[in-house]
Amino acid sequence: MTATLLRTAAELHTRARKGRRAVVMTMGALHEGHATLIRTARKAAGPDGEVVVTVFVNPLQFGAGEDLDRYPRTLDADLDLAGRSGADVVFAPAVDEVYPGGEPQVRITAGPMGARLEGASRPGHFDGVLTVVAKLLHLTRPDLALYGQKDAQQLALIRRMVRDLNFGLEIVGVPTVREEDGLALSSRNRYLSPAERRTALALSQALFAGRDRHAAQQALRARASAVPTTRARAEALSAIGESRAAADAHAVATTAGGPAALLATARLVLDEAARLEPPLALDYLALVDPSDFTGIGDDFTGEAVLAVAARVGATRLIDNITLTFGSFGDAA
Repeated sequence: MTATLLRTAAELHTRARKGRRAVVMTMGALHEGHATLIRTARKAAGPDGEVVVTVFVNPLQFGAGEDLDRYPRTLDADLDLAGRSGADVVFAPAVDEVYPGGEPQVRITAGPMGARLEGASRPGHFDGVLTVVAKLLHLTRPDLALYGQKDAQQLALIRRMVRDLNFGLEIVGVPTVREEDGLALSSRNRYLSPAERRTALALSQALFAGRDRHAAQQALRARASAVPTTRARAEALSAIGESRAAADAHAVATTAGGPAALLATARLVLDEAARLEPPLALDYLALVDPSDFTGIGDDFTGEAVLAVAARVGATRLIDNITLTFGSFGDAA
């Protein structure tokens, strides 16, 4: 399938529409992660729908000293990958098409959530992201838009913007695509030397170590809560010969578990990577509520996001995974 290249919104608006239009927003330099987004969009739009991939390197979301000029531009390759993945259109506007009056005087503000984690490290970044997303949604007029969960904070903010400002479309999150060794796919991975790439694996390794610790904690808590309390508990444990094991499980679950232990396990991996050559320079490691990206407490239940950001050499990378926290109480 060959994707049609369009440069202006007017060209896009003249296209006949029958089914749903699905949009995948990118800054180009497309890779398999983007291809997964496009294939998902193709399925969501259906055979009568249309898939539009935007390719626009947004100057508003790059801060001072960041890699705007260095960011890869590979439009010919992007057209090929987008077409093979099921896109009908690649919309690649010039800067003056998106910002015809220069930098916009009125912008969307990301609010308190936009000042945390990525926003704290990159002031103004999410204001630029939301402004260009809003502009591109208006220019492309989709029924649904798809974004990768690798940029979890960005996805949460876009969902909040669409809800708060009544954009009237569906936002779909698509799971992170990883290399075989666990590294999350990113256009910035191409900047990494072989040695830097080996160090960069610590991001996903730290997340997976935290996930494994969390799974063990959850299993211990479930086991402890399944055993009766008080004297009946002791008798039941004695009867099955597991008194020491269950006591250990209960102790670990109640004293050594929780977010702090999970984060400590992940941080050990990152601390070790900081001693490698080249070293990993940690920006943040956080376990947060995805509704507002504030840290969670020991009594939190539901889904949480374990997120990490770090630099390896001159390249800044982010990654995250979702973890589910259950509620366990002692049986009567």
